[in-house]
Formats: sequence, structure tokens, C-alpha cells
Amino acid sequence: MLGNALIGLREGLEAALVVAILVAFLVRTGRRSELPRVWAGVALAVAVSVGVTLGLTLTQQALTFQAQEALGGSLSIIAVGFVTWMIFWMRSHGRTLSRELEGALDRAVSMGPWAVVVMAALAVGREGLETAIFFFAAAQAAGETAGPLVGFLIGIAVAVALAYAIYRGALKIDLGRFFTVTGFLLIFVAAGILAYGVHDLQEAGALPGLNTLAFDVGDAVPADSWYGTLLKGIFNFSPQTTVLQAVVWSLYVVVVLALFLRPARRRTPAATGA
Repeated sequence: MLGNALIGLREGLEAALVVAILVAFLVRTGRRSELPRVWAGVALAVAVSVGVTLGLTLTQQALTFQAQEALGGSLSIIAVGFVTWMIFWMRSHGRTLSRELEGALDRAVSMGPWAVVVMAALAVGREGLETAIFFFAAAQAAGETAGPLVGFLIGIAVAVALAYAIYRGALKIDLGRFFTVTGFLLIFVAAGILAYGVHDLQEAGALPGLNTLAFDVGDAVPADSWYGTLLKGIFNFSPQTTVLQAVVWSLYVVVVLALFLRPARRRTPAATGA
């Protein structure tokens, strides 16, 4: 639940902030008549995201066990790729996001009503599709319980409330620090999903080493214990971890965390000729 709540909070706040930026821009520039088109685009993006999640669930249920494992493993790896890209994209574009969205919306308004709908749908839909695939992969890793969905919905609800409070000026958050902290935590969540995806592919026969364990701490960390459940829910930790899973998890964390913690390069003004 906690891992999925973090996904819902992080992804939900990004999407909600996008909506808040679009709405605030139209209100500030006296173009409230365009608001219904923005909301139509948002509704379209949400519907597509929910449809993708349901489609993946129904598709998986219709497959054989081996095919299910192959699909789940592949989607887990794709989801990790999405969330890794998102973490670094927000780090480099977070400061200019508002200006970029406002410019795109301004151009869309001049092009016509349908352009506004499409622009809003694409702006929110990108976050929605990433969230749908990442949530699906995380829910599969957590097992067939209601916990992942509950945690995800709690995260989304908190994200919407925070975005609304920020929009109304009732709350000020250091968004740079927020995205840095959640990005740091999401790296470990993503590493766990990546390791789980590798295990799925091993069970499907696509990768070797299913029975070659790096460690087995099932006696020290029972899967049904509160701390075993906590580690599983947040980091997808498995008491029985294969060598390939351990290697992939370690490489991902070391490489991605090193890049994430590396100080951002500051742009120096170009020298001007005399």
C-alpha cells in the first residue's frame, strides 16, 4: 500500500499541477470560456488511462501462466523505464514546466477549441499513461490484494488536495525539494519492481537462473511478518532473491542514484564579443 501511495502521490501531484497551471493561466488571462475544453481534455486523459489499466488487467487474465509472467515482466521493465525518465525529466524541466505549458495552451487557444481539448489531453495523458503502467506493474508485484489500489487512491486523493491548496494560495510547498525526496524514494520502489519483473521473466523461461539464489532469508524475514510485508509493500523485497535479481537491483540503484544525486550543471552565460 505504501509503495503505491507514493506512486499515486508523486504521479498524481504532477498531473494535478499540470491542470492547475492550465486553469490558472486561463483565469489570469481572462479566458474562462476555454475552461470546459480543458476539463474535457482532462476527462479524456483520465478515461484513456483507466482504460489502459483495465485493458492490461483483462489481457493478462486471458493468458496462460507463462504468458502472464512474460507480459508482467515486460511491463514491469517498461514501467521502470517510464518512471526513471520521469524522475530525471522533472528534475531538468520542473522550473520551466509552467512557462512551457502556458505557451502551448496559448498557441492551442489561437488554433481553435479542439486544439485546447487535445493539448490538455496530451499534457495530462502523458502522466496518466505512465501512472497506469507503473501502477499495474506495482500492483502485480504486490500480489492480488486490495492494498495496492487503496494505497494508490489515497496517494491520488492527497495529490489532488495538495494541488488545489497550492492553486488557491492556501499552501506553499517547495516543489523542488518535494520532487527530489519522492524521486529518491521512487528509485528504490522502481528497483524493486525491476527485480520483480526479472523474476517474472525467469518464471516465463525468458531469462535463466530461476533456481540460482543469491540469498534466502525466509526464516529471518518471513513473508507474512509485519516487517516482511512492509519491505514487500514498499521495496518489493523478496526473501528468496535470485542472483540475477540481486545484480539487476544493485546495478539500477547504484547507477540511477549516482546520476540522481549528482549536482545539476549550472548554465553559464555565453561570452559576448567586444
